[in-house]
Amino acid sequence: MVTLNILDFILYEAQRQGRISFYMTNYGEEAYIGSAAGLDSQDVIFGQYRESGVLLYRGFTLDNFMNQCYSNEKDIGKGRQMPVHYGSKELNFQTISSPIATQLPQASGAAYALKRAGKKNCIMCYFGEGAAKQYKGDGIASRGIGYGIDTIRVDGNDVWAIYNTTKAARQLAVEEHRPVLIEAMTYRVSHHSTSDDSFAYRSKKEVEYWKQLDNPIVRFRKWLEDK
Repeated sequence: MVTLNILDFILYEAQRQGRISFYMTNYGEEAYIGSAAGLDSQDVIFGQYRESGVLLYRGFTLDNFMNQCYSNEKDIGKGRQMPVHYGSKELNFQTISSPIATQLPQASGAAYALKRAGKKNCIMCYFGEGAAKQYKGDGIASRGIGYGIDTIRVDGNDVWAIYNTTKAARQLAVEEHRPVLIEAMTYRVSHHSTSDDSFAYRSKKEVEYWKQLDNPIVRFRKWLEDK
């Protein structure tokens, strides 16, 4: 999580200096790395554009990240993607695409293929409130229940909660062939991207509160200190 923070800082500044065209940070949402730890390395990931920490956990190198964002000759994607649209066949991470929610039907099809093949692996598909078409309301967990899907809402800023929830969800998916919806309640501290100024629609005071008091890294550090 700390390494991800440093990577974000360097590449965000690189964009501001005009060295790369675009970037998106993970500030405030770092605890999702717990979900990477709760999966098997052969489980296939369909991500959105804010799960670079999953790739980092699986072994995507800092050079890999830099090469992709700079679109140079060493980029795995050969410079054909926007920055932060990572992918790795070796690490079972499907290439990210810009359109919102396209990974959802793709993930469903891939999961069905795994089921037919009899493999003891699952698909993890990440998506945000934009993909869920979420407007005013108390999250999306109720929709999963409405569709008859096993659903759990979890503290998305608690890395252990994310880890344990993912392990339990994976067991249901692999052993009982059941889909699971995990709603991880978190807060995006950063701007949506380098193309966005989030202070146009939320106060700096609100952002500072989340940054200081309910930060996943701060909480994990305090847990370690208590131990």
